[in-house]
Amino acid sequence: MALSTQPCRSISLTVSSSSSSRFDYPAKKANVFRTLINVNKAHASSSQQINASLSKPAALDPPPLYDDVDDDAHDYLEETDERVLSKRILELSRRNKFRSAFALYSSMKRLNLHPDPHACNSLVACLIRNGKQEHALNVFRFMNSKGILTGHTYSMVLKAVARSRGCDAAASAVPVPEKYLDPIVYNTMITMFGKENKWDQVEKIWRTMQENGDLGTAVTYRLLVCIFLRCDRNGLALDAYREMLRNGFSPCGDVLQAVIGACCREGNRDEAMTAFRRMLDNDMKPSLVTCNAVINLLSQSGEVGKAFKVFHLISALGYSPDSYSWNALLVALNRAGRPADALSLFDTIRKKHPGSVPSLHVYNTCLVSCRKLKLWQRAMQLLWETEAASGGASAKSYGLAIGACAAARRPEIALQVYRRMVRQHHRPDFFTLLMLIRACIRGSIWSEVQGIVDSASNEQLYNAAIQGTCLKKEMSLATKLYRKMCEIGFKPDGKTRALMEEHNLEKGSIF
Repeated sequence: MALSTQPCRSISLTVSSSSSSRFDYPAKKANVFRTLINVNKAHASSSQQINASLSKPAALDPPPLYDDVDDDAHDYLEETDERVLSKRILELSRRNKFRSAFALYSSMKRLNLHPDPHACNSLVACLIRNGKQEHALNVFRFMNSKGILTGHTYSMVLKAVARSRGCDAAASAVPVPEKYLDPIVYNTMITMFGKENKWDQVEKIWRTMQENGDLGTAVTYRLLVCIFLRCDRNGLALDAYREMLRNGFSPCGDVLQAVIGACCREGNRDEAMTAFRRMLDNDMKPSLVTCNAVINLLSQSGEVGKAFKVFHLISALGYSPDSYSWNALLVALNRAGRPADALSLFDTIRKKHPGSVPSLHVYNTCLVSCRKLKLWQRAMQLLWETEAASGGASAKSYGLAIGACAAARRPEIALQVYRRMVRQHHRPDFFTLLMLIRACIRGSIWSEVQGIVDSASNEQLYNAAIQGTCLKKEMSLATKLYRKMCEIGFKPDGKTRALMEEHNLEKGSIF
């Protein structure tokens, strides 16, 4: 064994080939330092290229990350076993060392060594996690050329492209072959279209699954139900829920609450109650909003007793009833023909909660009870309280109060409320004006009838006013309104014509 030295160089030993690798560490360490210096230079140069490529719209072919590293840096690999190198890439990616992982991947690629799919997927995930999307796409194309793509790869790349360029760009830039369509890819595509509320594309993906005979997972159906419900497609949400049950999946609490909401909007009482009982049987805690929806649904069907049972369940679940809970009970009593009980319940609420201010919906529901009971004084009291509240009275509140006065045959009070309504810059609707006209006709306040009809300028209101004045034998006003109606261009209906002819009015003088 001969020893040779040179100045300013590492010591090298001349040994046999079997032992040389044990004594040349200084020379290899120098090569490692040179490699790291070159890699850092390459990374600084390539960062500018990355920023330039990301600023270009939909550029899917960026320059490789370490193209300007010299051959020695790329080709320097002490280990050439693909399995060992793939394991190193996997470990580096898991530790978020994306530069080292990509450098090792590039070296393997230069030496025609192929990382396994698991290592490539981990590298793609690491690059995407660190904002290196274009370089992740570079690895994706390499995997495609080697035929080692997986459904997980497509899922990661689709999510990355959709996040930066939108779901439509992701679907066109990364088309998924049919053989890679697995539940994970389906869920990814449903999610990226669902985030942009493109329910029609979500439905197409769902129909494709059905046509291909692919079964979704519990996550798939949860996504379908929530997306369809958010896009106000209650029928599709219920169809997805029923398919979920047919395929043997147990819905979670979020799905059941979404289904209850969809059933309440569709008026599907039986399915809503089945989902509600499923939640209680499986020890799931429905939200206060869900309980209120169930109470409202039961009130629509007139099941007051069951509505009160659900109401008492609210306290058992640890919630405090809010204005929506109280309003749902008041509506249930009104629909069951018990308006007096509704007002009694309202008084009870105010006694138990003296500091709370009822909502506008609660006041309006009580005004409905007053109209049914013809309690115009109580209606006036509630209306003034509504005006004093922070939100103030609405056009509906004034209309309900006018209805209560009209039902009690107090047209002068109804007119006062109407004038107050106009001063508050609220516009009365057709039914409010119709009630007011009929109340004035019943009270023989003819001047107000003509003023209201002329200000509204509505064909149906003219017909109603003419018919009412004819029945009250006020033919001079009826004739005047009829002529004004024809001048405006409104057409009288058959009943109006018949009443005018019945009182022997000359047809030529009117038309």
